[in-house]
Amino acid sequence: MAGKKEKSGMISHGIVAQNRKGRFDYTILETTEAGIVLKGPEVKSLRLGRSTITEAYAAERDGEIWLFNAYIPEYQGGVLSRFEPRAPRKLLMHKKQIAHYLSAVTRAGASLVPLDIHFNDRGVAKVTIGLGQGRKKEDKRHAIAERDWQRDKARLIRSKGRDY
Repeated sequence: MAGKKEKSGMISHGIVAQNRKGRFDYTILETTEAGIVLKGPEVKSLRLGRSTITEAYAAERDGEIWLFNAYIPEYQGGVLSRFEPRAPRKLLMHKKQIAHYLSAVTRAGASLVPLDIHFNDRGVAKVTIGLGQGRKKEDKRHAIAERDWQRDKARLIRSKGRDY
């Protein structure tokens, strides 16, 4: 949860929730940033940074793209209005973007994967959506091996720098 904290302990801008498993399970072909429709207490709860999107997915409903199964816990700040923590939330995108992503989903069999929820510099909640192609088991193994090699290579370079 890298984000700038205010005095009240809330995140003013930066990443609130991240879907690291989504980047591992899917090869992300392209990404876009979409707005998200939230109620007031949902925004306050997001700013506390306790939400998760590891099991979330984006899909089409009535010609619009919605975020399903994202967990935003109820805000405990004495607010009377309650909301459903896993309610579907509408994503705000241009019609051309929606058409592009929906055609890619139907044509290529890709998936819409929410990668993170963050607050931009103006303090507006945004969702980064990725167009992902599912990885097979051997592709995941290759990704793990590549990540391990990059980490080992960085260690070797750091240790060589100390010897000189």
